[in-house]
Amino acid sequence: MTMTDFAVRMHRTGGPEVLQYEAVEPGAPGPGEARVRQHAVGVNFIDIYHRSGLYPVPLPSGLGQEAAGVVEAVGPGVSEVAVGDRVAYAGGPLGAYATARNIVADRLVRLPDGIFFDTAAALMLKGLTAHYLLRRTCRVEAGDAVLIHAAAGGVGLIACQWARALGATVIGTVSTPDKAALAQANGCEHVLTGVAPADLPAQVRALTGGRGVRVVYDGIGRDTFMASLDCLQPMGMMVSYGNASGPVAPFEPGMLAQKGSLFLTRPTLFHYIAARADLVAAADELFARVLDGTLQINIQQRHALADCARAHEALAARRTTGSTILLPQ
Repeated sequence: MTMTDFAVRMHRTGGPEVLQYEAVEPGAPGPGEARVRQHAVGVNFIDIYHRSGLYPVPLPSGLGQEAAGVVEAVGPGVSEVAVGDRVAYAGGPLGAYATARNIVADRLVRLPDGIFFDTAAALMLKGLTAHYLLRRTCRVEAGDAVLIHAAAGGVGLIACQWARALGATVIGTVSTPDKAALAQANGCEHVLTGVAPADLPAQVRALTGGRGVRVVYDGIGRDTFMASLDCLQPMGMMVSYGNASGPVAPFEPGMLAQKGSLFLTRPTLFHYIAARADLVAAADELFARVLDGTLQINIQQRHALADCARAHEALAARRTTGSTILLPQ
């Protein structure tokens, strides 16, 4: 009996109701592709951006950019993986919300024995994001003071642990006391709970002897951007890597000079892992930090793949902490 595969598709943009659970036939992998039987799928805020139309995609479309599973077939010319390999990925064409899919093989990384599918699906996109933020965009050093917004979120919990392990003083922002406790248990030395943006710079400066932080990692966007700039020390770096509250409004670049010759970058993961060598090196370092206990991966929400709309509703409403995964089986 042939197994029926399913994927989540959207034929228009909008709320969670546009997500349709449909039978699909992945077919044989083409040249350079591998077919992955997926065991766990990651859910990320960027999925909401794609679903809502904030980040436009051609329709109809699949959704999702992160999953883990087993290679069950390879196409011509594939050398990166073999049938039976345990693999994970972050990036590539949308379509991770599926029981099985074909994907370009050079986007796949082999999983070490100690990394399970659930962990990998919760880890790849968020962990690789934390890697490029802390290890490449602004390389955190011992003694640095850093501010991490949404410290109890998927990226935040990983970034807080990693920054603390690197010797930084980590200040995190969260919205509720429960999230504050989680952030504090995962590397935040100082947690600011429910602070209005207008009050944030004074509180951060009070925690840093008036100097401010070397770097702000801000995945919130519009609501926190201006306040984040005012938390920086002279020549500090503002890393605006997400738009959870909406895109940042236009501003005059001269403002960066007025506020202390600040640096500003708007990075995205996929430029940092476009070369396979960079992807593999980042994944290897990430896996090593999980295996040596530096990083604990917090999977706080699990949903069946068919229930992905509920996962989106909870994520958009800020009712989640840590990572959310979907289970295809």
